[in-house]
Formats: sequence, C-alpha cells, structure tokens
Amino acid sequence: MNKIIDNKIKVLRAMRDMTQEELADSTGVTRQTIISIEKNKYVPSLELAFKLAEEFGEPIESIFTYKDKS
Repeated sequence: MNKIIDNKIKVLRAMRDMTQEELADSTGVTRQTIISIEKNKYVPSLELAFKLAEEFGEPIESIFTYKDKS
C-alpha cells in the first residue's frame, strides 16, 4: 500500500494572498522547494514543517496529513 503525506500549503498561501517566493523567503528555502512540497514531490524536514506551521499559525497536523495514495 502506497502512502503519501498530503498538505494544504497551496490553499493556505492562497487564503493569505502569499506567493511561493514570499513563503520561501520567510521560511528560508527556495521557491522550488515550496513548489515541490505543494506538488507532493518532496516531504519537508520536521524543522521546515514547524516553520511552515508557524508561518501560517496552524498546527502541523492540520497542514500535513498521512494518507493512502489513490
């Protein structure tokens, strides 16, 4: 069974009218990293996940979910 870690980064960015570049700058990563996370091609480190959660003022578990790949 394949599992993935899904996320709501793109939705949260849109709700805050934030660009990928702005989010990348505020969390200390590249825009490409943000793109890869949003497309579920890259699972962020725990440190980066905490930074993203802090940026959005959300708990990590509300941003990232572990689920079966459909």
